[in-house]
Amino acid sequence: MNTITENYLSRAEIWLLGTLLLYFLMNGAQIFETVVLVPKWIANPPDSFGLLADKNGMSLKVFWIIFHSLHEVVFIVAIIFSWRLGVVRNWLLALFVVHVIVRVWTLSYFAPNIIEFQRIAETSASATDLVKRANMWRTLNYLRVGAFIAVSVAMVPLYFKLLALRTG
Repeated sequence: MNTITENYLSRAEIWLLGTLLLYFLMNGAQIFETVVLVPKWIANPPDSFGLLADKNGMSLKVFWIIFHSLHEVVFIVAIIFSWRLGVVRNWLLALFVVHVIVRVWTLSYFAPNIIEFQRIAETSASATDLVKRANMWRTLNYLRVGAFIAVSVAMVPLYFKLLALRTG
């Protein structure tokens, strides 16, 4: 552990803690959305899609764009500040890969479907299999939220490992 100072460990700890806190805030928002909001907008498609409409609904896209962007910047900075801490760095990199995979899934499946559901709500456009598609979105969202929660929970032991490095 040459050239690893108390200051280095302290910065790594701060950025990892920031990542954890943002992740748990994101998890709370995702759980709330999954438990409270999703059941409302999938209740009776396309009529219930009105809740998603930007003009009078509960569109959360700006919130999620800002939140995910901030979180990912902090996550990357945590990796940078943990770079000389082999085990912590390697686990953070592995967790970041899983996080990116889930984000790509979000951007390639969840976001386009929500955008289409919003378009249907705002234009009264018709689409086929809305009930089936909305229910599939909900079911897959459970997996997505679970994956994000698993990544954040897996970071907790890394944080304690950092604490042990500082005190040990």
